[in-house]
Amino acid sequence: MTMKRAVIAFLSWLWLLSSVAIAAPTVEIAIENHVFSPSQLSVPAGQKVRLLVINRDATPEEFESYELNREKVIAGDSKAVIFIGPLDAGDYPFFGEFNPKTAQGVIRAE
Repeated sequence: MTMKRAVIAFLSWLWLLSSVAIAAPTVEIAIENHVFSPSQLSVPAGQKVRLLVINRDATPEEFESYELNREKVIAGDSKAVIFIGPLDAGDYPFFGEFNPKTAQGVIRAE
């Protein structure tokens, strides 16, 4: 493959990736005082979703869900994006690995 074709293929891949990311609806959730707020999110079933997690605590928290097969550490006073789905209709629990007794929630795909 020539260098020109490799660059074109890479740029095409980036364009496709960015168009998928832009098309995905965004839902926000915050971590504050070691609690997710809101603790229940509704998302469209069958569609990829961009989950924006905002950690308002000074300490890190790990968003974790066995059902979603996702885990991501969000540093204190920062944000992170987690792509989920497309999901079948149903409930998908999640929790904060560092504060599992208080940081709990559910994503409901409808």
